Amino acid sequence: MFLAKSPAIIKKYYSRLIWDIPNDSHKIYLTFDDGPIPEITEWVLDVLKEYQIKATFFCIGENVEKHTLIFQRILEEGHQVANHSNTHVNGWYAEDDYYLEDIKKCHNKFESELFRPPYGRIKKSQIKEVVKEYKIVMWDVLSGDFDLKTSPEKCFNNVVKNTKPGSIIVFHDSIKASENLKYALPKTIEYLLAEGFVFDVVR
Repeated sequence: MFLAKSPAIIKKYYSRLIWDIPNDSHKIYLTFDDGPIPEITEWVLDVLKEYQIKATFFCIGENVEKHTLIFQRILEEGHQVANHSNTHVNGWYAEDDYYLEDIKKCHNKFESELFRPPYGRIKKSQIKEVVKEYKIVMWDVLSGDFDLKTSPEKCFNNVVKNTKPGSIIVFHDSIKASENLKYALPKTIEYLLAEGFVFDVVR
């Protein structure tokens, strides 16, 4: 179960986290979690190049270590990279010291001031420490591509029905999400471009 649109009450309660980036330029922020993964991330990069847009990749440290060339391609093609922990650890079930160390291990592989908690799950005690060194970036719109019970068409609708200027949108460059992703991503980009949205990276 997931919510395609982050509720205002949650954003208010966790106000130290970045949920969207309001602007008057019709900018939106396309983000990808869990890569880099062979074939999947490369396919995403091909799509982004085709439409000449930039995105933000929240990378897992272990995947960066395994797939260095794909990670380098992300950088070379002008996209933003960000920390998604080293091993995709769930903050709700992790001791704070372990959680913070896992983030640091990812940081040691590449530097970024941006961090997204895996699963979006992070305890207030962890937030208190993480914000000392990172901007914690959540999302405004969740495609749901990771959910095998969610159809590709539903993923597309989740995004286009909820996106507004400033929205941070989440897809996943992962094997699990690939079927939904490959259907929904190009269709979503075409729709949003036609609506006059401008894609930018999270900074």
